[in-house]
Amino acid sequence: MSAKSLSSTRRLTLCAVMAAVMCVLAPISIPIGPISITGGTLAIYLTACLLGGRWGAAATLVYLLLGFVGLPVFSNYMGGAERLAGPTGGYLIGYLPMVFIAGGTASWTFPRFRDQGRRGTALTLALLSLGMVLSTAVLYAFGTAWYCVQAGVDLQKALAACVLPFIPWDLIKVALALLVGVPVRRRLERAGML
Repeated sequence: MSAKSLSSTRRLTLCAVMAAVMCVLAPISIPIGPISITGGTLAIYLTACLLGGRWGAAATLVYLLLGFVGLPVFSNYMGGAERLAGPTGGYLIGYLPMVFIAGGTASWTFPRFRDQGRRGTALTLALLSLGMVLSTAVLYAFGTAWYCVQAGVDLQKALAACVLPFIPWDLIKVALALLVGVPVRRRLERAGML
């Protein structure tokens, strides 16, 4: 097997593993209104950190397709096309630009600061945090616009119900993803998996 096909096989394997992680974490939810606090964004942050933008988007697409065909992988162990088309579907579909932005930041950051010691680690963490926060803002914008149209509510009500309660939780998830994702990514790189 050539080095290129071996690398692709490893990436596909990691892609499948991260899609499975999404399927396990995303259904776990705490309902607090029309939108639940879920493990979905944590899974997306981890996927972005480990796989980057392109492969992270591929893993996310696999997850969304599994939910689309009816597997109970969305919040509250639900699935089906109606979940994607419904008022909260914009947040699910928004996972794609989210993982692409956060993963693109990871793909750009890790190679540049890999061998720079503590300074490199600090820069990596700062840039990844920024990328994850920016990607979350895009998710909020996409999902909230979709929710306003589908649910017929104004922006102020949508922000109060679908964004403001989630900001602290998503910041905690960013910190957890960095705490777990950065060391795992470095180990995968040293093992030649990435």
